[in-house]
Formats: sequence, C-alpha cells, structure tokens
Amino acid sequence: MQQTRERVLDALADGPVSGPELAERIGVSRAAVWKHVEALREVGFGIESGDDGYALESVPEFGGPAVEYGLAAPFEVEYHDEIASTNARARDLAAEGADDVVVLADKQTGGRGRLDREWSSPSGGVWLSICCRPAIPPVQAPALTLAAAVATTRAAREAGVDARIKWPNDVVVPADGIDETGKRERKLAGILTEMEGEADRVSWVVVGVGVNANVDPADLPSEADPTSIRAEVGDVNRRVFTQRLLEEFDALRGDLEAVIPAWREHAATLGRRVRVDTPGGEVVGEAVDVAFPGTLVVDTGTERVEVTAGDCEHLRPIE
Repeated sequence: MQQTRERVLDALADGPVSGPELAERIGVSRAAVWKHVEALREVGFGIESGDDGYALESVPEFGGPAVEYGLAAPFEVEYHDEIASTNARARDLAAEGADDVVVLADKQTGGRGRLDREWSSPSGGVWLSICCRPAIPPVQAPALTLAAAVATTRAAREAGVDARIKWPNDVVVPADGIDETGKRERKLAGILTEMEGEADRVSWVVVGVGVNANVDPADLPSEADPTSIRAEVGDVNRRVFTQRLLEEFDALRGDLEAVIPAWREHAATLGRRVRVDTPGGEVVGEAVDVAFPGTLVVDTGTERVEVTAGDCEHLRPIE
C-alpha cells in the first residue's frame, strides 16, 4: 500500500479528523487528502465524513489494500478477483525482478498442485503465491516449503481449526471418529514451491499456498478428501487469516533453523507408518524424524532411509 494512504488510514482509525488537520499531520495538501480518501473508498474502505471530519468505519473483507493495511510483514500484495494461477503470475513477476510480492486471488481457474495435479480453487478460498529472493543456497530451499506449512497451520489453529502438517506439503485436519493411531485426515491446504537459481545461489523462489477457507467441501474434488475452515469452525476473516499466514512465513524465513522444530510441533506424519513413492522407488516404514532442510527420515525396520522428495501416504498401523 502506498505509504501516504497507510498514514491516512492510521490517522482516521483514531477517530474523526478534519481535512486541514489530516493534511497538516501527513504533510500534503487538502486536495491531496481528498484524493487519497476517494481512492481508499474506491477499494472498499468505509470512510465516513461528518462535521468532525473523516473517520474510518470499516475495512474491506479481502483484497490487496485490505491485506496490506496493518500487515506486519514487508510484502506488496497484488490482488485478483479471478486468475488462472497465482504461481504462474508470481513466476512472471519474478522474471521481471520482483521481490517480496504476494499474488493473491479470490478464485483460480487453472491452479496446479504437486506432480501437476489439478487444484480446485473456488471463490472464498485463500489462494496466494509469495515471490521472494532469499539469500540462501538452493539446497536450503525446501525449508521454505516447510515454513509455509507451519505458517498456514499456525494461522488455521488461531482460527480454531485442529490443523496438522503432512509431509511434505499438505495441511490436514484429523477426521472425526477415527482412532488417533489409525486416523485418516482431510486436506485443508496445499503448498507448491518453485525455484530458479544456480549451483550456489537462489535467483527467486515462488511459494504457492492454497487454503480451503470459506468454501464448501462439496465444491472441491472428492478424491482429495477435502475439508475447509468453513466446514470445521465456520467462516473465517480472510483478511486477518492471510495477514497471519504472511507474518508467520516472514518470521520463519528469517530464521530457517527454527523451521524444523516448529514443523515437528504440528506434524501429523511423525510416528506414523508411511509409504513414500520416490524417484528411486517405494519406501515403507515408520516416519521417525524430519531433518533440515526438509528430509523425511523413515525407519523401514532394517535401515533408516532419508527421503528428500516423494509422495507420502499415511498407512494404518500393522495389526
């Protein structure tokens, strides 16, 4: 958000402020104040004007300016009511040199997940992609996927959802009525990370996060066994949820060593019997740990195998 407009909103949030007082406070002309107020009204901010001056009455439920206002993280937000893919748009922005830009959409029409699976993204979700240029070697980039999973899980738990993390990139909710040791989970969110770089440095990373927020599971592909925030606890304030997700991600990307302990805290995979399809073949055993920058350690009974990439399935315990 333009800095002057953010200062206008901050001033108006404190109560009615006259045009002359506001102009003097932020160092612009009265005409400029009027233009900024009108621009903010056009993007959905409820600004009332009365005898005492201007006052901020409401903030939009969603959108770029709404998310940027009060966001405690250094991201610019590019918002779309509808877009084919936030990741594709973020890749284009990365190629143009963008940094710390979030592409946010109410609806995606061509979203994709891991292994190029279709990702249904109806209106009411939180579909976003973070474009950034971290000063890390490519080998550490997987930690950003885990950071996004932790950030999404923390935001969901703050909203009241019993969210957990399934390795490597899903946020899930335990299904009701199934024993803890053999439970199934329903998918709440997924993460897709893309990167470009050289042997010793990352040029850019795009971290895509798709959250089934204020949507009905019936509108999502049944094969994913989905759930949503709406289905679990009711509709969430998407502006606040998105802000919390971005703030948590920003804090974790600045301290990657803290990502793994945070991931373990909310892990649904650790201690579970798993089957992981990897490029080198199938690995079956107990998931016993995750090591930096995101390697899953599986005890097969005869050896411990470190899995850096693969499709993980949670299995029922052996009777």
